[in-house]
Amino acid sequence: MKKQNNRQRMSGKKCAAITIRAFRLLCHIYPGVITSMIANIIWKALTPYVGIWFSARIIGELAGGRNPEVLKNLVLLSLICAAAVSLVGGILGRWAEAESRRTWFAEQYLFVDKNMRMDFVKFDHPETQKLLHTIEESRKNSGWGLPRLLWSLQDLISPFFSILGGTVMVISFFTSHVPESAGRWTVLDNPAFLVLLIAVMAAIPCISSLLANQGGKYYAVNNAAHSMANNLSSWFSFKGHDRKAAGDMRFYQIDKLCMKYGLDRKHLFGSQGYFADLARGKVGLLNLASNTVSHIFILFVYLYVCLKAWAGAFGVGEITQYVGALSNIAGTIGQFFRVWGDIRNNAPFLKQTFEYLDLPNDMYQGSLTTEKRADSDYEVEFRNVSFRYPGADTWALRNITIKFRVGEHLAVVGCNGSGKTTFIKLLCRLYDPTAGVILLNGIDIRKYNYQQYMSIFAVVFQDFKLFPYTIAQNVAASGRYDGEKVRDCLMKAGFGERLKEMKDGPDTYLTRKRNDNGVDISGGEAQKIAIARALYKDAPFVLLDEPTASLDPLAEAEIYDRFRSIVGGRTAVYISHRLSSCRFCDKILVFSEGRIVQQGSHDMLMREEKGEYATLWNAQAQYYAEE
Repeated sequence: MKKQNNRQRMSGKKCAAITIRAFRLLCHIYPGVITSMIANIIWKALTPYVGIWFSARIIGELAGGRNPEVLKNLVLLSLICAAAVSLVGGILGRWAEAESRRTWFAEQYLFVDKNMRMDFVKFDHPETQKLLHTIEESRKNSGWGLPRLLWSLQDLISPFFSILGGTVMVISFFTSHVPESAGRWTVLDNPAFLVLLIAVMAAIPCISSLLANQGGKYYAVNNAAHSMANNLSSWFSFKGHDRKAAGDMRFYQIDKLCMKYGLDRKHLFGSQGYFADLARGKVGLLNLASNTVSHIFILFVYLYVCLKAWAGAFGVGEITQYVGALSNIAGTIGQFFRVWGDIRNNAPFLKQTFEYLDLPNDMYQGSLTTEKRADSDYEVEFRNVSFRYPGADTWALRNITIKFRVGEHLAVVGCNGSGKTTFIKLLCRLYDPTAGVILLNGIDIRKYNYQQYMSIFAVVFQDFKLFPYTIAQNVAASGRYDGEKVRDCLMKAGFGERLKEMKDGPDTYLTRKRNDNGVDISGGEAQKIAIARALYKDAPFVLLDEPTASLDPLAEAEIYDRFRSIVGGRTAVYISHRLSSCRFCDKILVFSEGRIVQQGSHDMLMREEKGEYATLWNAQAQYYAEE
């Protein structure tokens, strides 16, 4: 397997800058998590020294005076302190755990909020989706990015306070002198020995950590391959019990293909795979060298402390205190450098995160008020409108000029890829024209407040989504709603008979996966709920963008026929590559290759026997001729 380097080398300065920025972001999105985490870490970092201090006192007394009263008081006091430490630690730990439960939701909301505020045309762009997918895969599979920074912060704060506590514990070690009676062993008090000890304490943990970080780089460099292999391996775990996939899996025995990624020894995670080779080779040797260097330091500390104790600088009890504290300091120094290495490995993933979060919005938001007029007096005009997707060479729409008023029923038809959906997205201002202008009552729609302008439209998209909440919440798109209005909209949309069968009525949850009393609904029923949602919004413009594409033509015609009877005086725009909805519309726009090639009523267009509309109608007429 070739190394897949998806990381850009970053300087230490850039790494520190982007990490600090990410830390500020973490403090903003979940301050309670940071506060509770720091409090818990400080407590955990300092409390081991309580046990070390009492152990040293008890061992010193056992090796010296052996006074029962003193021993009893030391043991009793140590137990009381241990209980207090445990109690406070439990409280802080529970607080930190409770706060940490919010991290996933807070981080998800960070991206959801960005997605909702981003220009739709930019969010819809393949490069944006690719970047978002890369970030999500890195977070999900290996925790790179913001999750890894949170873990690193815990490991970074802990060493600082651990070193601080350990330093207090070893001050007396450096101030304890070997008595003159020890003769030549007084050389241990020579400043050169102390300098050597400090140098070794700093150098060996650094070397150990650098070796460990060198091994850790391989996993960061190969994150893309790791994510892909993880997805292939875990796919069967999720899809193996998916009812929608069960038929294909059973008939074609897809489980055998899935098992390949779980049992193949040469797979990335297999015993003969790439990461296994790393563990047996470079990474394994680096980790071995790291652990070996660490143990050399511990040996050095034991030797130096024991020699000073043997020479009479301090008692036997202090050996436990000094060895424990010095080893802990060295270990935490090593941990500090390991964390810094992890932060450097993580920095490119944070860079990707900010590349996404920093994507600018280019659409002008506008400031004019768009009123929901009581008289519904609206006029929409497309004036020489053209649109080309960012990075595309061809025009999706070219020189579209059309005018219509509220109350008209407009059909937009054409083959797939003819520009129908793009036309609707421009009308709703999900996109802005590349050229030309769209006017509402004579004013460029870009001058209207963006959110207010969108509020005058209710759209049922081709790939509409219902959510695993109650039917009423899906219709109202809110947790608060008018129950009678919800029922009325469902009845008008043709969902009334099905609603009567439900014990909880509109409060019934969609899908049984979420609730024992939930229901699974058919595609046609889902479409009726989606239409009820559009009706509930009570907007002057109602747009149906092929929401019935998955239904047969007769079922589609039935839904459109019902919808025409309830849309009332509002403007209704029907988009379809099937023509059963067109005959009763006031005007039909026929799109082909991004242009309007015909427009008029059904009868008018049918008289053009060689026209695009007549050709499409005659090709489909067999499906709804009986109607």
